[in-house]
Amino acid sequence: MKNSKYPWILVGLLWFVALLNYMDRQILSTMRPAMSVDILELESAAVFGNLMAIFLWIYGFMSPVAGILADKWSRKWLIIGSLFVWSAVTLAMGFAQGYDQLYALRAIMGMSEALYIPAGLSLIADYHSDKTRSLAIGIHMTGFYFGQALGGFGASIAANYTWHYTFILFGLVGIIYAIILLFTLREAPHRHEEKTTQKEAIPLWKGLSVLFSNISFWVILMYFAVPSLPGWATKNWLPTLFSENLNIPMEQAGPLATISIAVSSFFGVILGGILSDRWIQKNIRGRIYTSAIGLALTIPAVILIGYGHHIVAIVAAGLLFGFGFGMFDANNMPILCQFVGARYRATAYGIMNMVGVFAGAYITKILGASADEGNLGTHFALLAGIVAIVLVIQLIVLKPKAHVEGS
Repeated sequence: MKNSKYPWILVGLLWFVALLNYMDRQILSTMRPAMSVDILELESAAVFGNLMAIFLWIYGFMSPVAGILADKWSRKWLIIGSLFVWSAVTLAMGFAQGYDQLYALRAIMGMSEALYIPAGLSLIADYHSDKTRSLAIGIHMTGFYFGQALGGFGASIAANYTWHYTFILFGLVGIIYAIILLFTLREAPHRHEEKTTQKEAIPLWKGLSVLFSNISFWVILMYFAVPSLPGWATKNWLPTLFSENLNIPMEQAGPLATISIAVSSFFGVILGGILSDRWIQKNIRGRIYTSAIGLALTIPAVILIGYGHHIVAIVAAGLLFGFGFGMFDANNMPILCQFVGARYRATAYGIMNMVGVFAGAYITKILGASADEGNLGTHFALLAGIVAIVLVIQLIVLKPKAHVEGS
């Protein structure tokens, strides 16, 4: 496997899956005006919000289950099946005629999309050693950023054609790509070896007991969840903050906010991956230090985003946040690999994903109330203090061993 090009081919194959994963979930958020003409219930922001919420809640609850399944079953078939189902759901949304149908389809989408990330990241981690793991995962993460950005074009396509056509088009692309993966995606060789040498079946829930008895996993879980607060807050509230603090209309604030974060995050994951892969060759805590540097950059950025009132300062803060968060994002799974063996990594990441999503749902609701009170900027800036505390705890507690099984 060391001399094979397939580990990087795999990253390319899964990059497009990651793009579709975020693109298909995002297009709904951009097409409310067009859809509300045909489905009158969507004129209510609260009702439309329910469609977004049901996805997040089911996605969050399904994430640990998805991780357990990825550690037990073929990740190739989980990834292909997940992609096919959520793409078929996207296509079916193009034929929906009422709110209840959309609600049910969004619930199914949350379930199917949750199956992808634990399986995809653990497969990449298995194919890449310490020398390339962070860069490989970082490149893969850029697929999510591009997918989120491309999802914003759903409204443009709907304006030129129809919202029905948009869902059908995006869904067909995913279904076709799932068929392509049938012939190109491979399970990691060691997984086949384990199946042939394993004498007894491992209990389905053993991974949970192994993980929760590991104090380092609890620290990693907290270290992942707390930065998810400003991470999700930025995704959901940054355009509003840009609009309020700079006194510009949302049609200008939205692109300014999302582009600054997306572009800087792209460079952050690439640099963070390269730096981490090189640093760990000299220092076993190299990934932890790289991630810590990235997270440290988000602290002044969050404060400045919350309190800034000049376009240069706020855009610079957005760029700094995206760059730092990208460095952090590229190293979450690689750090996990230093403390959790290959057998339980997908389960571990599934739990992390659940906690991160629920943290995002919580902070989105809290900041919504803050926005109504006129305190959005102040409360957003306060998140910097929480991030600083968990950053210090991580640096003190996380001390990886020289070798973890399957690393």
